[in-house]
Amino acid sequence: MNLLRKHWFDLGFLLAVLVSLFVGVRYDRFSELQALLWISLITLWLHQFEEYRYPGYFPGMMNKVMFKSEQPDRYPLNSNTSLVVNVYLGWSLYLLAALMAERAIWLSMASILVSLGNFLAHSFIFNIRGRTRYNPGMATANLLFLPLTVGFFYLIHHQHLVSPLDYVIGVPFGIVLNYVGILKTIDWMKDERTSFIFPKRSLPPDNRL
Repeated sequence: MNLLRKHWFDLGFLLAVLVSLFVGVRYDRFSELQALLWISLITLWLHQFEEYRYPGYFPGMMNKVMFKSEQPDRYPLNSNTSLVVNVYLGWSLYLLAALMAERAIWLSMASILVSLGNFLAHSFIFNIRGRTRYNPGMATANLLFLPLTVGFFYLIHHQHLVSPLDYVIGVPFGIVLNYVGILKTIDWMKDERTSFIFPKRSLPPDNRL
């Protein structure tokens, strides 16, 4: 389990490559929505790789900028929490959305709203709070999450796949996932004495000394 905590984002990058090949080979067998949602899962893995591996200092930035932490390598976000939020919750949500596709538009919508939430956080909130022009995750949020979000809503309307009930369920669920699935989970799992500490490379460059 400790190995997974240290390398889940590397595994995600490998899965992104493999699933990209899978989608490429079977693309003509997918509906447009199915293809978009599988690509959405791939973009999640690439986004997490930018956050946690290259340049990879998202955890320390998050703790320092959003929570003013004096222990940005472990509090309140620690390596165990990041595994829970990103893998157990994130991967499961995006995978289920891809598998269900047209059978659960509300679920797909919720996953896309998580991507939209990441775009807003990385492009505006983190930069404003940290007085920066870039933070790890911003590139993939802008280049991948935003276009997919626009494409998703265009597609479900253009192909008449969405119903009012999908919005009634999907939008609140997406908001809850952004808040409870990320921020509240970090709060619930915080521990100043945790042994689940991020390595120095996970800290912003000015905090590595």
